[in-house]
Amino acid sequence: MNNKTFTAMVAAATIVVPAVAGSGPAHARDGVALGVLGGLAAGAIIGSAVASRPYYYAPAPVYVEPAPVYAEPPAYRCYWTRGEPVWDGYRGVWVRPRMQVCD
Repeated sequence: MNNKTFTAMVAAATIVVPAVAGSGPAHARDGVALGVLGGLAAGAIIGSAVASRPYYYAPAPVYVEPAPVYAEPPAYRCYWTRGEPVWDGYRGVWVRPRMQVCD
């Protein structure tokens, strides 16, 4: 008998036996909190034993070196720079506009 079957049988017995035994009238005096805590603890123990836990083991990481790639350098190189100063008559200031230079 495996562990799951045994646990299921124990859980069923804990539910069936008190229902069949039938006792006298119950009086809740000071033991209500203890009964609730005991029931919660028993439910947690039985529930964790019955629950299945599939385990996943990831494969070991593998490093694969990429193939070398050859890229030709561009035929020309471009960059942005400031041009010669120009008078801006609208604003009344000298400005140096940006310009692209390609070699």
